[in-house]
Amino acid sequence: MISFLKTILIILLVYFGLKFLFRLLAPYAMRYIAKKAAQRFENAFGQAPFNDAGATYTQPNPSKSADDIPKSNGKVVGEYIDFEEID
Repeated sequence: MISFLKTILIILLVYFGLKFLFRLLAPYAMRYIAKKAAQRFENAFGQAPFNDAGATYTQPNPSKSADDIPKSNGKVVGEYIDFEEID
């Protein structure tokens, strides 16, 4: 009977010890995983890491003139996009 209680106590001690250890190490593991994922994305796309301060916006089609854009009552309302349904 004593050996059974000792076994249960050891199992509980290992369980709670690992649970405590994982709570301590989880932030470091997540940081490592995030850093590795960022490196893989950087290598896949061949770009430097994203930086909010250096972000700029460029127009997708700067060669379009104002005549190509539909007008309503003399005001520019936007570009017309034709969508097709796919069954």
